[in-house]
Amino acid sequence: MNKTLKIAIYSGEIPSTTFIERLIKGLSEKNCQIILFGGLKKRTAYASKNILVKGYKRNKISKGIYLLYYTLLLTLFKHKDKKQLDNILKAQSKNDLYDKVKYYPVLWHKPDVFHIQWAKGVNEWLWVQSFGIKLVLSLRGAHINYSPIANQDLANTYKASFPKVDAFHAVSKAIAKEATKYGADINKIDVVYSGLDLDLFKNANDNLPENEVLQVISVGRPHWKKGYAYALDAFKLLLDQNFQFKYTIVGGVNLELQYQIEELGLKPYVNVINHVSFDEVQRLIKSSDLLLLPSTEEGIANVVLEAMANGKLVLTTNCGGMEETVIDGENGFVIPIRNTTEMASKIIKVSNLSNQEKQQIITNAREIIHKQHTNDLMVEGMLQLYQSI
Repeated sequence: MNKTLKIAIYSGEIPSTTFIERLIKGLSEKNCQIILFGGLKKRTAYASKNILVKGYKRNKISKGIYLLYYTLLLTLFKHKDKKQLDNILKAQSKNDLYDKVKYYPVLWHKPDVFHIQWAKGVNEWLWVQSFGIKLVLSLRGAHINYSPIANQDLANTYKASFPKVDAFHAVSKAIAKEATKYGADINKIDVVYSGLDLDLFKNANDNLPENEVLQVISVGRPHWKKGYAYALDAFKLLLDQNFQFKYTIVGGVNLELQYQIEELGLKPYVNVINHVSFDEVQRLIKSSDLLLLPSTEEGIANVVLEAMANGKLVLTTNCGGMEETVIDGENGFVIPIRNTTEMASKIIKVSNLSNQEKQQIITNAREIIHKQHTNDLMVEGMLQLYQSI
């Protein structure tokens, strides 16, 4: 009989992001025991008995009780392990109470695999290997693509830590290649694409919307990497050509973008919506003609996958691993990053497609989602990675 794998999925927060929560649920259905450590953002109950929540509330009283509980357990039953960890933490100047709140529960439960979701925290968890726990690190977006470029100390931390990691999970081939610049062994990197729960998209409307003007939507926080400034410049070019459009940004805009919208005379044509629920985002995408991803940096953007699953046309820049999913003219459209002229030109091209051409692209898009981006494929890929170490 196969041993049940004990896997800690660690992001620091419980619950975590949508795609991490999908991974947790999927692994729990594969005869794995999933242990969640970290701070509790809200009271969370999981349906599966295979998911154990060992988190703490973010207040001093809760942390104090939590720390006392695990200190007593380790002192009484795993004294040697506790002493070894305390010596490791002391040598690394990580011996304060907050560090112990994070680390003692992991030592007590001692999972087979400790899977870190954010690369910036890798150095904090190398100690688990001293206790026979395998360390897996996910390589995602900003943490690899630009954070170490802007922060030399972080880059040095990666170069010192990455060669010690047992295995890596990369969300794209492009990001796997980027991680090798910081010492990640390409032979230890498995590319496992983000997966969608296709049951959420089975009622996607196959009928093209009948909008009077082209409805374009972008989804994401107002961060420079999302490329909204370039999108707004492109829409200014379209406005100057008397091209009719409505552009919706879901996720809000900052002061700089507000000023740009006003200065370019785009206010009547740009609709800004602050944070909304997942279901509302999907509704907005379905009612649009085109999802635009103007980003300068991504792994593979989940919102593009969702739009493709929803039967929507997508236009993306060639940032990160986007071309591993979107093939220009076949299942969507791709432009170079920061190229506002090409962006405007492609938007016009999309608006001039016949319904038959649109439907073919939508069909091709759904095929790549089923072939490459299902939740089952993601979970199976991650399980194989864990078992390989």
